Amino acid sequence: MKFLLAILLIPLLIIPAFAESQTLRTDKGAIDVNVSYDDIEPNIQTKINIDFLNPVTQKTQEHIDYTVTVTKDGQQVFGPIPLTHTSVGTVKIPIEFNQGEGVYKMDFEIEGILFQPLPTETVSFDITVGEAHAQTTMSDNIPPTEENGGCLIATAAYGSEMAPQIQQLRELRDNTVLSTESGTAFMSGFNQFYYSFSPTVADFEREHPVFKQVVKLVLTPMLSTLSLLNHVEIDSEQSMLGYGIGLIILNIVMYAGIPAFGILKLYQFRKN
Repeated sequence: MKFLLAILLIPLLIIPAFAESQTLRTDKGAIDVNVSYDDIEPNIQTKINIDFLNPVTQKTQEHIDYTVTVTKDGQQVFGPIPLTHTSVGTVKIPIEFNQGEGVYKMDFEIEGILFQPLPTETVSFDITVGEAHAQTTMSDNIPPTEENGGCLIATAAYGSEMAPQIQQLRELRDNTVLSTESGTAFMSGFNQFYYSFSPTVADFEREHPVFKQVVKLVLTPMLSTLSLLNHVEIDSEQSMLGYGIGLIILNIVMYAGIPAFGILKLYQFRKN
């Protein structure tokens, strides 16, 4: 039974529990900046994923001119880089946090949008490195929820953490799956495996638009079936397993049964 529940929960794991994600607006409100990253250890190079978002649509904003600096206790750790242009609105910057554990400050200056210069707008992030971060994100072995859970694969597919599809999955995870002991235990144990591949998949999506569209197509039927859980009352382990098994059967029919039936009919047609 728990194996069947695990199959059901796999789609929900496109929302990682232990990635850090922060979104802040620049001081004058022209752009939202999202930074996301896995746990950071001192003196180890870490990729910081940066997304520039339109504050109205929450979609990735193309053609941004920016600079970035990282400091700790007033000492420069990274940058400032020269004024840099990103045409796609999404970048990955490898940074080595080499001043030991603690809180680092990451400062952005935005100087242009869509090839139009603008008065410099700024935004700053606090990034915690080392054991302090692990303690705040993994206390009680319960995966963090919407407040600090990043969405690597889903964000890459839908372009923003504010996309309705991601909000739906996040609410389902936090309000339904994590309300049961089996769901919580599974997601906690699965996180380590998830992080062995999710950053690579997300990077591949950003670099290959065709693959990104394939991921979206694969996710759409799952989202439709998982949304059914929002309309039922799950107040026990038994009800979670019962509805879970039902959804698994429904997904098997959609992903395997219908294609198999189509292939069989095509084979019969060509044979005749």
